[in-house]
Amino acid sequence: MRAIYCGLLLLILTGCDKNEVGDVSLGIFTTKDIKLDAINDPLVTGVTCHVSSIEANLDFADPSDSSIACRQTGPITADMIARIDKSSNGEVLFTKSKSIFFKSMKIRRILDTENQTLMYVSYSTKETSGSFKHSLSTVPLWGTEAYNAAKVQQ
Repeated sequence: MRAIYCGLLLLILTGCDKNEVGDVSLGIFTTKDIKLDAINDPLVTGVTCHVSSIEANLDFADPSDSSIACRQTGPITADMIARIDKSSNGEVLFTKSKSIFFKSMKIRRILDTENQTLMYVSYSTKETSGSFKHSLSTVPLWGTEAYNAAKVQQ
């Protein structure tokens, strides 16, 4: 009985995601849906990432697969680039639980200073079938106010 209550609570909480912009049903004979989230970069506010992932509403864990597409949706300034983490690890912008067993999906931003490009990687924190599932999208700084600022600040 406790498992049923926990399952219902998880089902209710999955509907509370403020980033969700779409929900695609995979059919009437499955409890899995494709969830579409819009993630705005908190420091580089001119970038929006859209992430799709599978949610298995009545399972204890969601599949690890995800896909990410990031685009410039506003100005990107030199000041924004000056405030971001420029280490090779970058910084985590978003985390979403994918399991009650400590698996999560994360989105990390990394700056490629040589090519003046922001890289956004979506990845699972738990190995599945011998692999950590991940997806990459890039946003070039070309044509923005921030262009060349990335190289100057090295």
